[in-house]
Amino acid sequence: MHPIICTIGPFNVYSYGFMLAVAFLISSSLAVLQAKKQNINPDIVFNLSFIAFVAGIIGARAFYITENISYYLRNPVEIIMFQRGGLSWFGGLLAGTICAVIYLQKKKIPIYKILDLMSPFVALGQAIGRIGCLLNGCCYGKVSVKYGVYFQIHDAFLIPTQLYSALVLFMGYLVLRFLQERSHKAGEVFFAYLLLYSTSRFIIEFWRADNEVIALGLTLFQFLSIAIFCIALWKFILIKKSRN
Repeated sequence: MHPIICTIGPFNVYSYGFMLAVAFLISSSLAVLQAKKQNINPDIVFNLSFIAFVAGIIGARAFYITENISYYLRNPVEIIMFQRGGLSWFGGLLAGTICAVIYLQKKKIPIYKILDLMSPFVALGQAIGRIGCLLNGCCYGKVSVKYGVYFQIHDAFLIPTQLYSALVLFMGYLVLRFLQERSHKAGEVFFAYLLLYSTSRFIIEFWRADNEVIALGLTLFQFLSIAIFCIALWKFILIKKSRN
């Protein structure tokens, strides 16, 4: 596709990093607007967005490097080359959520209330980020002349799993916004987000070609998706049954 959007003097503007920046600006801005509607301090939401974004990027990169440790031990300089892609949502979720919870606890703000506010816009940010993956050529699908799109970087027709993921995440954003605007208990929107993403990731993973099958015909990320789905479903049901 187009790993480099343009060149300004000696500097290249990489599509992957550019779309990540766009994703953060759009999702955080919308989250701030939603905070104002809910009479929540918008500064807290923006600060949280920034903290979670940075922590998420670091966690996502660390997870990806750990997953491909043999390659990075041979090529250590590649560790800092974010422009080539190489982020794992699962690592980003863990690091971003932990830092968000710590920040909210220090501010003495209800955690689920803010996670519910943020979740739809996280999904939207992911959708935008996947466009960056499409342009960059990472997170690619299996070879398919009939259903594929030509990726020059791979010199092959590949299933555009990045585009599928972006579309599903955008639909997830719409569903989560619908849930957000309706009366709901604290935590419902957040765990609904986890349910939607883990399900879509499990399915799309069958079409991806960049992750190895490790057991039972499934990849590591499909096993992680199953684990997250089960935990999220359990918590979602508990919240539904709770009185408060």
